[in-house]
Amino acid sequence: MPRTLPVVAVVLVAAACSGSGGGGGRPRVVASFFPLAEAAERVGGDAVEVDDLTPAGTEPHDVELAADEVDALLDADLVVYLGGGFQPAVEDVVDERDGASVDVLDTVDGGDDPHVWLDPTAMVRIVDAVADGVADVEPDRGGDVRAAADRYRVELEQVDADLAAQLDDCQRDLIVSAHDAFGRLARRYGLRTEAVTGLSPEAEPDPGRLADLADLVEREGVTTVFTEELVSPDVAEALAREADVDTAVLDPVESRPDGGYVAAMRRNGDALALALGCR
Repeated sequence: MPRTLPVVAVVLVAAACSGSGGGGGRPRVVASFFPLAEAAERVGGDAVEVDDLTPAGTEPHDVELAADEVDALLDADLVVYLGGGFQPAVEDVVDERDGASVDVLDTVDGGDDPHVWLDPTAMVRIVDAVADGVADVEPDRGGDVRAAADRYRVELEQVDADLAAQLDDCQRDLIVSAHDAFGRLARRYGLRTEAVTGLSPEAEPDPGRLADLADLVEREGVTTVFTEELVSPDVAEALAREADVDTAVLDPVESRPDGGYVAAMRRNGDALALALGCR
């Protein structure tokens, strides 16, 4: 039976995937979106060729695949992805693969919230799982891969410790955002979250939900409603206007940010500390 390909909806960027085998004969690793691509890049170094299926500036929930991206997924030496329906088009193709694949949710329990990488301790486990996968497809460089994973782990553990200290003593503990992306981040540091819409950023807000949240913002003394760079700010701005508070950007770190994962998480810490009145 012929294979049914997902709908073509993404125009490939110049660096997009094409065929099997990496540059210079290196194994090719295809990662479904930024945090997983960075993990593969950091642990693999020059031992592998890494392709990120989600172009910079694209919401990963929205990604569908062009035909040559499907081929790249099928032919890759290793695919690293996040299951649980986070990127259904990717999961559909991975199900057809014969080669090695790593679903990071096998390592980190996503529960009802797939945004696991926003907890740096979960990101550590993701890095370990990716390192295992890379070492399997490039066993001659296994020692280098493990050493690189150890170095990256130190950075992640440090940013976790710094965020814990930064967010330890705050006047408020409620994060209000446009969509429900920050639950894992909040729980790691003893915070709470409320969002206008659910886990999907495309969900339409309920006017009653906006009114309820405006009342909550007033009762809790919330000063800021958080929006995201890759999602329209209209919902957050509507709530902020109704509640007469400010807006600010909180990064779900789904697309490649300036400075990478650690820098983005530090910016998130600064934004939260300001909004929550942390000392």
